[in-house]
Amino acid sequence: MTDLPAEPRPAPSAPARPIPVRTLVAASIGNAIEWYDWTIYATFSIYFATQVFPEDDAALALISTLATYALAFFFRPLGGWLLGRFADLRGRRTAMLLTILLMAGGSLAIALLPTFALVGWLAPVLLLLARIAQGMSLGGEVSNASAYLAEVAPPERRGRYSSFFYISTGSAVLAASLLGALLTAVMTEEQLAAYGWRIPFLIGGLLGLVGLWLRRAMPETDQFEGSREKARALRFPLLTTLREHPKAVGQLIGFTLLSTLCYYTFFSALTPFAVTQRGAEAGEVFTALSVATAVFVALQYPMGALSDRFGRRPQLLAWSAATAVLIVPLSALIGPGLGNLLVVFTVGLGLYTMMTSIAPAVMSELFPTELRGLGIGAWYNLTVALFGGTAPLVIQSLSEAGLADVFFWYVAAGAAVAFAVVLTLRETRGVELT
Repeated sequence: MTDLPAEPRPAPSAPARPIPVRTLVAASIGNAIEWYDWTIYATFSIYFATQVFPEDDAALALISTLATYALAFFFRPLGGWLLGRFADLRGRRTAMLLTILLMAGGSLAIALLPTFALVGWLAPVLLLLARIAQGMSLGGEVSNASAYLAEVAPPERRGRYSSFFYISTGSAVLAASLLGALLTAVMTEEQLAAYGWRIPFLIGGLLGLVGLWLRRAMPETDQFEGSREKARALRFPLLTTLREHPKAVGQLIGFTLLSTLCYYTFFSALTPFAVTQRGAEAGEVFTALSVATAVFVALQYPMGALSDRFGRRPQLLAWSAATAVLIVPLSALIGPGLGNLLVVFTVGLGLYTMMTSIAPAVMSELFPTELRGLGIGAWYNLTVALFGGTAPLVIQSLSEAGLADVFFWYVAAGAAVAFAVVLTLRETRGVELT
């Protein structure tokens, strides 16, 4: 039984071959569209909740909308498993074309969704189906885009090239946040609730077609071509990840637990929480999130480069320790006033870049190529479903019960778990993928 693919091998001394810009853009643009579509659901949920669910009880409608958001997350492991295995058998590029089609189709379906007043309970059923398609799509996209970026990168530059994954993610979230700020500035709440919330979903669907066009010419990775027969020869590959790489599975779950809590706390859960529970102005929340997201994007490449020079492990330890110490004090600042909101979002997301900048590298370095898509896809997405997809619902439910502070202690506990797990990681900077 082996916990890890093999002993690390030093990178070859030959000069690194740079990745063509078109390839980086093609790999990253699909991820950007995926995360744009995913984020606008959470950020605009406060406006369309009573359009899709009965408007008699606005609080219940919002909780139902967030529950749909959370339920779709449980299809991410299925998508990660099916599309990850598909990528291991048929190629990263082919799988990434399929994921972007599913996401764009789901976004267009939500943009054209009939209201509860028009079709009754068929409206939330259609919303759920669209979210299931997006959940499966995102489950496959995260693992396959991560594997693709890690596999095409030279070993000594894998950290900085991995940073493009969350450069695209942050840019997409920034676009969603800026769009939110624009729409809240030029439209009334009544207009946003009536039809304004449909605009960002329509844009997401159209961008999906652009991403599909860009990805059509992506080259397949040499790593995949060399492991295709090994992948086909595997029987019960999901069981193989547990039987032959149990430590890798546990490590992936451990640091993903905190990573997904950080993502959905700062990018999704705090937006409706600050407005509905702490009395913050929606425009100020969107502005603070936009500024912090710009910082988040700007720090990705420098952090990725630092990991190539000093290592992945020290960076992950600093991130998890700082989050454990600071998340509860930061939560006390959430409320009216742009200054406090800027501190909360900028500090939280600034710390998070220590993880996001190297996430594709760290995850890909845990599994061999013939299991990489499936290994990341299944276990990463299961963890995200359990802890990330439920974050907006948990914080909203605790707030309704007068226990909002408990959520932030929950995140701090997750940070402590992640710190302990990172201590067990070996250092992998500069080594070849197996």
